[in-house]
Amino acid sequence: MTGGSVEPGVADGSAVRPSSTAGETPTGPDWDVRRLTEVVTRLRRVLRASIRTEYSWEALPMAQVELLQCLAEADGTRVGELAGRLRLAPNSVSTLVQQLADAGYLHRERDPADRRAALLRLTPAGAAALSGWQRAHERRLGAALARLVEADRTAILTALPALSNLVDALGDRGQPAG
Repeated sequence: MTGGSVEPGVADGSAVRPSSTAGETPTGPDWDVRRLTEVVTRLRRVLRASIRTEYSWEALPMAQVELLQCLAEADGTRVGELAGRLRLAPNSVSTLVQQLADAGYLHRERDPADRRAALLRLTPAGAAALSGWQRAHERRLGAALARLVEADRTAILTALPALSNLVDALGDRGQPAG
């Protein structure tokens, strides 16, 4: 599909209008950050809600998805390391790990470097569950992108490298760029 009907202002971004406080001019870096914050928040919310139509929330809650994603990126990670990556309390991650282990999505093995510690590994069932969740998201996003006009699709796809860099910058835990 090469285009579709969209609301006026969507292609140029003018439809994103967060409320401003008294005396604030809706331009400049602070306004841009506010607009980005609102769009990212709305995007996360709608993605979480829309994925439930294809992939039941109970099958794999978002906290478990995020843990599995981290484990897929760094298989053989300890609970404490996962807690740091997810920015969650270690006891919260331990609870998630137990739920995922009970479901057969990950298993623990002794760390050869420290016999007191356990390394967490994604099981084939965990990889399959994560893959199913990913495919459901890809279908939802693909369908939504197909409904946009070409200019919007192009703008979104062109912004992906910059958004990836933003994710990396946020992952630096707020350290100033050097």
